[in-house]
Amino acid sequence: MGQLNGKIALVTGAARGIGQAIAMKLAAEGADIALCDLQADWLAETAGKVQTLGRRAQCYTADVSNGEQVQAVVAAVEKDFGKIDILVNNAGITKDTFLIRMTEADWDAVLNINLKGTFLFSKAVARPMMKQRSGAIVNVASIIGLIGNAGQCNYAASKAGVIALTKSVAKELAGRGIRANAVAPGFIKTKMTEKLPEDIQKKMLEAIPLARFGEPEDVANVVLFLASDAAAYVTGQVVTVCGGMVTA
Repeated sequence: MGQLNGKIALVTGAARGIGQAIAMKLAAEGADIALCDLQADWLAETAGKVQTLGRRAQCYTADVSNGEQVQAVVAAVEKDFGKIDILVNNAGITKDTFLIRMTEADWDAVLNINLKGTFLFSKAVARPMMKQRSGAIVNVASIIGLIGNAGQCNYAASKAGVIALTKSVAKELAGRGIRANAVAPGFIKTKMTEKLPEDIQKKMLEAIPLARFGEPEDVANVVLFLASDAAAYVTGQVVTVCGGMVTA
């Protein structure tokens, strides 16, 4: 307990699922949490859960693909909390369909939220983190960004971009004491993955050596490590959380 005492963490896509689990895990280790999402009602629910752990929580609604809104959120968090020690870029969407059916709007929507949103928030927190000469950025990618997947060209491209962005940011900001890493979840049980047909879920389960689907907490545990001082010598890395689906 207490790995993050005195830290301020900003978590995007925090209303439910993996984002909510990350917020709860960081709060359980002593961090106060700035929560960002478009889903105000669910976001308030996450804030309430964080507060039951005795930590401060503040909600900010924003479209992560809108630069002005992102800048406003970061400025508000700095005003409300005084600093930002940890950024977790978790906000993401899917619009799955095969390449020949994918519309330009489907492509743009996924790239804007998943990749541009990660870029915008990373850029926005970089300057204050550089001034304090410390900070940890953790980006939620996906194993699909490493191996690709039929019917997910837009999602795969966005998450591969997040991985490349993470590595570049890590090299740019390391000299100012800022670390940037990514987690790449596999099949995690969330509202998003529950929508997949049973035959697809069965096929995916057969490909997982640990023979189970992941829980949001499995991802949150790795995010906690990367955000904490336990990972003080870890930057520019991608940690897969997939039960062994990807081993290289």
